[in-house]
Amino acid sequence: MTLTERINAFIQLGERILKDITEDTLFNRTLNNAFTHNQWFTPEYCQYAIASIAKQWLTTKALQNWIKSYPNDKFNTTNPKRVAVIMAGNVPFVGFHDMLCTLLLGHHFVGKSSSKDGGLMQAIVDLLIEIEPQFGYFITLTDGKIDNFDAVIATGSDNSARYFEYYFGKYPSIIRKNRHSLAVLSGTECDEDLEALANDIFLYFGLGCRNVSKLLVPINFNFTKLIEAFKEHNQIINHNKYANNYDYHRAIYLMNKVEHLDSGFFLIKPDEGIGSPVGVIFYQNYSSIESANEYIALHTDMLQCIVSSIPSITNSIAFGKSQNPELTDYADGIDTIKFLSSL
Repeated sequence: MTLTERINAFIQLGERILKDITEDTLFNRTLNNAFTHNQWFTPEYCQYAIASIAKQWLTTKALQNWIKSYPNDKFNTTNPKRVAVIMAGNVPFVGFHDMLCTLLLGHHFVGKSSSKDGGLMQAIVDLLIEIEPQFGYFITLTDGKIDNFDAVIATGSDNSARYFEYYFGKYPSIIRKNRHSLAVLSGTECDEDLEALANDIFLYFGLGCRNVSKLLVPINFNFTKLIEAFKEHNQIINHNKYANNYDYHRAIYLMNKVEHLDSGFFLIKPDEGIGSPVGVIFYQNYSSIESANEYIALHTDMLQCIVSSIPSITNSIAFGKSQNPELTDYADGIDTIKFLSSL
């Protein structure tokens, strides 16, 4: 397959996705039924995830601009490798970017989907092969053991990363560990900013590494306006698994007299940690923008995204952008195209 053929197939896939999710199609039924395998994968979040992929990534402009930022020979490998991609199951379609990178470079995608995937990756692979049958020779997808591969991209927890490093140490690899995202607030944010921040926090129930789980706020920050702006997400408490997490941590904090604020559907707790439990948002005070940047620098290896409207905050993105990454927003800051083209 030529690079042009591969690009055109993914452009058609984006168009097909946006069409199929509006009709009674097999693909749409798979999205709607994923929650029977994984209760975190609600139809709304599955629809949001794949629509975002189609609109943000699978367009002529997005793909061509992305590819133009690399030397053309990066995408014309003469020695295709079999790349094992071990996918997490925390949010819908979390392995799609790795598959896109692998296939655009002309390598073979050997994917291991999570047991929590709910058939989503298989459904998207089926659509892609229907559009371009030649991809059938380049894609292997399983939820079991993988073998016969030349390189590895694995995403998981800090514990699983140690397992990956042990078993795949002899292969060229990208091993991703736990990462979290934070927001730096000034206290002068408008309602629109805070509503966008709410999406950064609550989409996918806060389970993704791009979900904001920690707030850095100035001393004496008033949370009233923030809680009010977040109320559009209060229906999240109707989800059984989310509500169980919220109720559990509220009970623990009350019994142990731990300082916290209770909004009725999420808790806000002062804490020096970064990764908060489901239903809880951690916060920490900063004394100056310099001290906030120092905190970010100290925890760089633990951070996926920094969200802020303060121009001087290091490497920050706008509110509402954490769950709508660009093609160049590589997980853990590791350029997947560069890695794959070096094989």
